[in-house]
Amino acid sequence: MDKKWKIRDVGDPVLVSKIAGELKIDTVLASLLVQRDIDTYEKALLFFRPQLEDLHYPFLLKDMDKAVARILLAMSKNEKILIYGDYDVDGTTAVALLYSFFSERYPHIDYYIPDRYGEGYGISYKGMDFAKENGFTLIITVDCGIKANEQIDYANSLGIDIVVTDHHLPGDALPNATAIVNPKRLDCDYPDTNLSGCGVGFKLAQAFSLKNAIPFQFVQKYIDLVAISIASDIVPIVGENRILAYFGLQMLNKKPRTGIKSILSLLNFNKEISISDIVFVIGPRLNAAGRINTGRAAVELMIAKEIRKSEEFAEILDSDNDIRKDLDTKITEEAMDMIASDPNQLSDKTTVLFNPTWHKGVLGIVASRLTEHYYRPTIILTQADDLITGSARSVKGYDLYAALESCVDLLEHFGGHKYAAGLAMKPENFPLFKERFEKFVTQTIEDEMLVPEIEIDAEIKLSDISTKFYRILKQFAPFGPENMKPIFKTSAVLDRGFARKVGNDHLKMNLISDDHKQNSFSAIAFKQAKYLEHIANKKPFDICYTIEENEWNGQTSLQLNVKDIKIC
Repeated sequence: MDKKWKIRDVGDPVLVSKIAGELKIDTVLASLLVQRDIDTYEKALLFFRPQLEDLHYPFLLKDMDKAVARILLAMSKNEKILIYGDYDVDGTTAVALLYSFFSERYPHIDYYIPDRYGEGYGISYKGMDFAKENGFTLIITVDCGIKANEQIDYANSLGIDIVVTDHHLPGDALPNATAIVNPKRLDCDYPDTNLSGCGVGFKLAQAFSLKNAIPFQFVQKYIDLVAISIASDIVPIVGENRILAYFGLQMLNKKPRTGIKSILSLLNFNKEISISDIVFVIGPRLNAAGRINTGRAAVELMIAKEIRKSEEFAEILDSDNDIRKDLDTKITEEAMDMIASDPNQLSDKTTVLFNPTWHKGVLGIVASRLTEHYYRPTIILTQADDLITGSARSVKGYDLYAALESCVDLLEHFGGHKYAAGLAMKPENFPLFKERFEKFVTQTIEDEMLVPEIEIDAEIKLSDISTKFYRILKQFAPFGPENMKPIFKTSAVLDRGFARKVGNDHLKMNLISDDHKQNSFSAIAFKQAKYLEHIANKKPFDICYTIEENEWNGQTSLQLNVKDIKIC
């Protein structure tokens, strides 16, 4: 599918020139900063040199004082405390963080991860029954609970208090919990609403430490788990998240915990870990535990102190991930066959597919792959007991959550955000749901939203790229939502005559331009082999790309990672 290229505004030229002069950097780099609302020397200093001292005071979070007070009361009375979290990466990292932190200070504590298939997302009645049967009188939720009003009422009826820590959007009415710590509460004035679920758990540990004069270093040692959650849950890496991700990555690279070290060793991974590596290497294996078997395996890996035990869980997670990949590939192919065999599906503005045999654990991944391929709001569903349940994904700019809300009377439950959600419905409601969802999206989506877009940060010449340019560009990391790796455009480049197809559908090139013939840049273009004939004939073409380092035979050089090609 052809993509449209959109070049971002470079910013006020006077401001860009001012920043360039103050920081003694290239105007292109200065414009990247201005695009990111970094328009003063002071902001640039905070951006390039994050400081833990700039983390916000945790008691600015509404109900944080109540949460800490209830935990201290439980400890004074020797109550049993249960840490309750979701089975995805954000949930399991948060559980690992709070369980590890509190278990070092209090013996009567355990954790609970719901079963994806038997209980589903969030607080379950089965989980509350488990707490009651095992004598737990306080539950601390992480990454869930904000919309579990009925389940929390049930827990209260069993004599169990709930402290909710979450980062998802609240419903119309907050649950009847002892404390609700969530930066997205409308009545919460916390300066940063972008924390991950694990990030909120980190703030609870930080607050507890301040209240009890525990040195910050005893909280900081869990900052790697927060970085993993930030990357995997795809939250904006700006503000407080940038600080947490920055120092979390440092810990992952300099002193990884035993479990993470075991995963990296198993995979022979020996380069510097980036946010991208968490997303594509570490995160999928932690996620695979809950998709295939149980999220407890992910928690056990992250809290493991003995190398033998961590190696055992690393192998379990890697095996689960292999199974996940096979299921993902199989179901994606089946889904695409369903679309290809139905002319109506090809002309629709949405993809809504149901197969009762599909594995629930990979539906979100399949929905993402189909969204990328057909570029339209997508819902993939399967049968789970007496309900049809599944995952939804959206395209840039379109509010999927609002579309699901328009069908709320047909759903048993749903939750998520603008671009991703989970849902469940009775089987008899599926035909009408599919019809109404398609109709609502058709009426509300703009045609331009159905065309994938590449947002280009700046148009540059190959001669602009230097070792110094890249050295400063690297300091923009960690990259992620709201601070993505910059994409550049260069017009009328030529291959030196070395273009070739590599792998199934990729291009390897060596590029020059009229202004930069003396030096060339190695370039890789994934899934762009269709342009080989044009490029091999030494005809000019435009590229948009990111700049990265490529290591080969002990030598490191700059390489262009070409995202798209347009023939001149």
